[in-house]
Amino acid sequence: MTNWVPPAFIFIFGAMLIPLVRGRVRQALLLIIPLIAFFNVVNMPEGSAYTLHFLDYDLVFGRVDRLSKVFGYIFTIMGFAGALFALHVKKAPEHIAAFLYVGSSIGVVFAGDYMTLFIFWEIMALASTYLIWARGTKKSSGAGFRYILMHLAGGLLLLAGIALQVAKTGSLEFVYLGLSDLSSWLILLGFAVNAAIPPFSAWLSDAYPEATVTGTVFLSAFTSKTAVYVLARAFPGTELLLWAGAAMAVYGIIFAILENDMRRVLSYSIINQVGFMITGIGIGSELAINGAASHAFAHILYKALLMMAAGGVFYRTGITKCTQLGGMYRTMPVTMVLACVGAAAISAFPLTGGFISKSMIVAAAAEEHHAIVWYILMLASAGVFLHAGIKFPYFVFFAKDSGLRPKEPPLHMMAAMILVAFLCIFIGVFPNVLYRILPYPVDFVPYTASHVIGQLQILLFSALAFFVLLKYLKRTDTITLDTDWFYRKGGRLFLWLLYNPCTRVGQWGSRTLFETIPAGVTYFSRNPLAVLLIATDRVRLFLAPEVHKSLIRARLEKERRIFPGDIIRRWPIGSTVLWVSVFLLGYLLIYYW
Repeated sequence: MTNWVPPAFIFIFGAMLIPLVRGRVRQALLLIIPLIAFFNVVNMPEGSAYTLHFLDYDLVFGRVDRLSKVFGYIFTIMGFAGALFALHVKKAPEHIAAFLYVGSSIGVVFAGDYMTLFIFWEIMALASTYLIWARGTKKSSGAGFRYILMHLAGGLLLLAGIALQVAKTGSLEFVYLGLSDLSSWLILLGFAVNAAIPPFSAWLSDAYPEATVTGTVFLSAFTSKTAVYVLARAFPGTELLLWAGAAMAVYGIIFAILENDMRRVLSYSIINQVGFMITGIGIGSELAINGAASHAFAHILYKALLMMAAGGVFYRTGITKCTQLGGMYRTMPVTMVLACVGAAAISAFPLTGGFISKSMIVAAAAEEHHAIVWYILMLASAGVFLHAGIKFPYFVFFAKDSGLRPKEPPLHMMAAMILVAFLCIFIGVFPNVLYRILPYPVDFVPYTASHVIGQLQILLFSALAFFVLLKYLKRTDTITLDTDWFYRKGGRLFLWLLYNPCTRVGQWGSRTLFETIPAGVTYFSRNPLAVLLIATDRVRLFLAPEVHKSLIRARLEKERRIFPGDIIRRWPIGSTVLWVSVFLLGYLLIYYW
């Protein structure tokens, strides 16, 4: 047993305390809990572990190494910044869900075994779903339902893979896997859902924009980054991830450029940015893994800043569509400046966090001679500046004046944005502060003439392209169709099948089993011989020539009228023998089957 506490437990315990206090005391608690967790992570010595023995297995709640600590640092920092941004929220359940979400995400990062990882993985899915439902609209309800269904499906894939892996190895230890058999494929697919790797990505852009103002800030930081962590832990150097990440980087750009909703634009840019991280993991070299970890660190900061800026505008105006915004710089100048800092960071401007992290991944692709991937990443870098670096701030704060004159967000929201903006610039100016905590020793120098000039050329080219093509990029009230269209329509088709053909078949089967068959058996038992005679005459009526049908029809009516009384009819001995033989044959077939 160690003398430190797993930081996940600090957040979970803090979530339990939230409903017990109110007002200023609650606000103080919301800020103190992340600070305690942060300093706890600082004091966790590398190589130590917090282990509990359960059912002949060792559950590791705190495996501490350089990879887990870098994610632990940024998750606790984000927990503080998110709590500061959400101080105005009065509803205790939303704070509880946020802290459970942060705590379970940190639990995944420090989990040393599959059972612990899976428990925190599912808590993370449930807690994050509440942040979507907490908005209380019809759209958020539907988006949250689709979100939880996707994550439960991913969780089932993960659980199946874990079960096969444990059955094969007899160990719960969460270590490097690689793609080798069915269990590793299932685990990879479970991780891929949370990483938002297409075609499993539509849940992100579908759900995040429908969350609460503060919920979207938390959502942007944790789910996909925990997936980055577990992929870096279990599948570094997997070539499939190299191409999946490159595809994500382009995929996110295309949809972000087409999108009209500002929070949806930023949600698609998450997919784009996570694509860079997944590419680094797929490359698998020490420089690439460092780049993926550092980019996750930097991305959480600048994406939170952008979501906070968008949330501040939404909080004051109630509007998220770019077509209905514009001219916000007049009354929200501080928010505008901070949004531009986030835009610069995500675009990898020199002296920002995005530059010192993204350049590591691009350099790793060049070092490992992945020329096609390198070109894709350079193209994606230009595209990032188009949608998040220019489109978002330009259409929201500048462009055509919408006539709206909202004031700045509350002071605590501004303080959270200023804190995160400061960190974006701080790690960009002093990259060694971040480089010192990365998984492997770093000898990479981001500020060389070739890196800086090359990146500035990309940014200037993108800016020129944006303004030259501005008339084609004017704000339009668009609705984009992503892969979620298939399960939206598929879900409706499934429900239609349940409520229509399946229901009718079920009703018919129920009537047949519980009404028709018992009634037929009762009818037959009242006079079996008469029933057989009536059935025989029905067949004769169908097969007989037209001249004989009137006679047979009259006999049938008489037989039905006197049923179940005896029907007087003499049967030839041959017919009697035939029927007895048929019944005997049927009995023997059934008996010896």
